[in-house]
Amino acid sequence: MKQVTVVIGGGQTLGEFLCKGIADAGYKVVVADLNIANANKVAEEINQKHGEGTAKGFGVDATNENSVIKLAQDVDDAFKRVDLMVYSAGIARAAPITNFALNDFQLSVNVNLTGYFLCAREFAKLMVKYKIHGRIIQINSKSGKVGSKHNSGYSAAKFGGIGLTQSLALDLAEYGITVNSLMLGNLLKSPMFQSLIPQYAKKLGIPENQVEQVYIDKVPLKRGCDYQDVLNVLLFYASDKASYCTGQSINITGGQVMF
Repeated sequence: MKQVTVVIGGGQTLGEFLCKGIADAGYKVVVADLNIANANKVAEEINQKHGEGTAKGFGVDATNENSVIKLAQDVDDAFKRVDLMVYSAGIARAAPITNFALNDFQLSVNVNLTGYFLCAREFAKLMVKYKIHGRIIQINSKSGKVGSKHNSGYSAAKFGGIGLTQSLALDLAEYGITVNSLMLGNLLKSPMFQSLIPQYAKKLGIPENQVEQVYIDKVPLKRGCDYQDVLNVLLFYASDKASYCTGQSINITGGQVMF
């Protein structure tokens, strides 16, 4: 039986790329997204390439407990197993702390941290139920290791993700389930980063067309983080080759962060 991966936030951008790459690696894929039309579209594209039944789309609000519980039940009904859960949902709101709205801070915590907790909890239950030595992988950020100016909500939630990953790893070690976080560098071509360019330009006092180069210059390897970089590391930590690694926060930052 093929292994089954659940990707939360799999309907677009990085999540979509990971869903397709994971399917290419031989997994069945649950594409779960707040936008169910996007989830279904990605699942259909995977099925066209790999055969009907390889992927299935689901709608989920990762910040809503009942929605996550229902997703886990639906996945159980459809696949009867979960081997890998990838939490790729994320959101960022940027503003100086003196102007940072409480609802934006809470949104960052809800999407980046609470959703991770809820999804890890529910899919860990399925792994335990089926006695699967599964993998839980959070898509995190270098902002979970170093503070980020004007990004207090995002950074605080991502720092919290490291503590949650370590705690989950301790809780689930007895079941042979590993839990790790991938700490990404700047995904310069991602819609999230591109949406923040006007704010970064204002923060830095430079034209918008110079922002990407400023961030490239901060990286020893002199390029941004690509989606493929993330997939490469994810597939390793999902594999048996990484079975002795748990509770780790793995940098994918081109040397920008080294601890």
